[in-house]
Amino acid sequence: MKKVYLVATAAVATLLLAACGNGNTGSAKEADKDSGAKITAVGSTALQPLVDAAKESFESQNPTYQITVQGGGSGTGLSQVSAGAVTIGNSDVFAEEKEGVDAKALVDHKVAVVGMAPVVNKEVGVKNISKEQLIAIFTGKVTNWKEIGGKDEKIAVVNRASGSGTRATFEKWGLEGATAIQSQEQDSSGTVKKIVAQTPGAISYLALSYIDESLQELSLDNIAPTAENIATNKWPIWSYEHMYTKGEPDKEVKKFLDYLLTADIQDGPVKELGYLPITSMKIERSVDGKVTQNK
Repeated sequence: MKKVYLVATAAVATLLLAACGNGNTGSAKEADKDSGAKITAVGSTALQPLVDAAKESFESQNPTYQITVQGGGSGTGLSQVSAGAVTIGNSDVFAEEKEGVDAKALVDHKVAVVGMAPVVNKEVGVKNISKEQLIAIFTGKVTNWKEIGGKDEKIAVVNRASGSGTRATFEKWGLEGATAIQSQEQDSSGTVKKIVAQTPGAISYLALSYIDESLQELSLDNIAPTAENIATNKWPIWSYEHMYTKGEPDKEVKKFLDYLLTADIQDGPVKELGYLPITSMKIERSVDGKVTQNK
């Protein structure tokens, strides 16, 4: 009996060890699975609609991810990702263009191109002006629409805040480096859109993704802000949409960034929301403004 008992005990012990072994193997397999991540992307309001759209579809396919998207402007995005306060800093400008940001510590992930255009209240009576007239308006030399062929209405300039990448892009490429006059400033592109639509004589500038029938976009020197003109740099007021990480992203974050470059996003929300796919650009523009032809 004693011998039988010892054999039975050994058998039970063997079964328990096997069960434990199988449990450990299962845990290892679970650990190998994509456990998801919490990602916070902050910054450019021009880029925000695209990242929001990508987040929706990505989370539906990857329910273990929790992605938070916030605006605040490119300066905010760059400073917060530099400080390690957020996962991704969204920006309309190169990190090298922002003072106080250690661009060498950041990794640039370009996900799209955004065109920008001057926009006015639909009642001003103007659809096309020269770049010289645009600069005159934003530097305060022209103050009434009748001076450039519009109705007798005082011009009300609306600016984005100083940390805005949209403003930096517009001043650099639309105003040829001139600084816009002091006027009311807004942190949000959405707020600018509402103000211009509702304020007689108002003018500002927006990413094409925000422009709809409630506003009148302006052509410059009879050149319209179209995708075709942006792709060749014929319309120069555009920027890359950057998603910066502090150092190389981990695999979970990289999975989301790579998703923004897939055909599902580049041929879907990118085009639908008024951006340009990276692959559509016929030229490449460096941080110093040097333009080269894409091969």
